[in-house]
Amino acid sequence: MSTPNSAPTVIDVAKLAGVSISTVSRILNGNSRVAKEKQEAVTRAITQLNFEPNLSARSLRGGASKLIGVLTQELQSPYFTAGTIGIEDGLANTGYAPVLMPTHWNVDQEIERARLLLARRVDALIILGGNLSDEQIIELAKKIPVAVTDRKLDAPNIHSFYFDQLEGGRLAVNHLIELGHRRIAHIAGPPTQSDSIERREGYLRAHRDANLSIDPKLLVDGNFLETGGMRAMLELLERTRDFTAVFCANDQTLIGARLALYRKNLRVPEDVSLVGFDDVPQLMYLTPPGTTIRQPTQEMGFAAARAVLRALGADVEAKTHPPLSLVIRETTRALA
Repeated sequence: MSTPNSAPTVIDVAKLAGVSISTVSRILNGNSRVAKEKQEAVTRAITQLNFEPNLSARSLRGGASKLIGVLTQELQSPYFTAGTIGIEDGLANTGYAPVLMPTHWNVDQEIERARLLLARRVDALIILGGNLSDEQIIELAKKIPVAVTDRKLDAPNIHSFYFDQLEGGRLAVNHLIELGHRRIAHIAGPPTQSDSIERREGYLRAHRDANLSIDPKLLVDGNFLETGGMRAMLELLERTRDFTAVFCANDQTLIGARLALYRKNLRVPEDVSLVGFDDVPQLMYLTPPGTTIRQPTQEMGFAAARAVLRALGADVEAKTHPPLSLVIRETTRALA
C-alpha cells in the first residue's frame, strides 16, 4: 500500500476499484475481456488516485508500446469516422496501432480516458476535437507527444491542426448571397462548441460584408445531429416561412433539415436552398446531392498521425492538409 507521500500503485487502484491486481493489469494492457463494470471501476480509481504507470519499469520491459491513443467524440459521426480513417492510414505499415476511445463530448470522460490511455502506456496521443482545455492538453504533452485537431495551440510537444471555421461559414453564406438570396436562415450547432460559434460568426460576417440585415427569427440552434436539424427546421418553419435559403452548421444538420422540408411539401432547391458543412459521403447521395463546405478531415487525421510518428523519431514524411473549400452540388440555386 502506498504511503501518503508516495505515488499510487496498481495495488492501490485494485483496492479502490474492488477488483484483483490481475484485472487491473489486464485493463492497463488493453485486454477487452473484462466486464464493463470492472473497466469503469478501474477507470474511476485511476482518475481518483491520479495513477500513472511506472515509466522506468516500462523502459526496462523494452520501451515503446507501439500504441497511439486516439480520443474521439461520436463514433457514428461521419466527420469523426473520416478522421480516424485518416489516422489509421497514417499509421499503416509503421508498426504502430491506434487505441480508440470515444468520449461523447463529455469533458469528464475525456479526462478519464486520457489518463487511462496514459496508464495503458500509449506512446503518443491524438485528440480529435473535444472539450479539453488548452491547459489540460499542455499537461498531457508534458508526458507524451500530442496532436490535436480543431484548435490552434502552440506549446511544446504539441502539434495542432486547424480549419478556419469562420471562413468556412462565410464561404457558405456568401455563396447563397451571390445566388441572390437575402433572407438566409441559419441552423447552428451546440451554442457552447467553438466550431459552432465560429461558423455562426462566419454567417454574420458574410451578412455584414454584403450590408445585409439579419432577422433574429432566422437563427435557431441545432445539435450537429440529424435529429437536431429536423427539429430546428420545423421550429424555423413555425416562426416564419419568409426565407429562401438555410446555412446548416454541418451536413448531418442538413440531412435532418432536408427531411423536415420534404414532410412540409417544400422542395429543395426550388423553394429553399440548403448549404451544409463537412462534405460527408452521404451528401453526394441525397436527392438532390448537397452543396457544402468540404472539410478534409481524413487528410487532417493522416497529417496528425504523421506528426506524432515524427515526434517519436519515426522516419516518415511530414504531411499537411488542404484548406476548406466550397463544393457546389444541387441543393442550391439562384433566385429566379
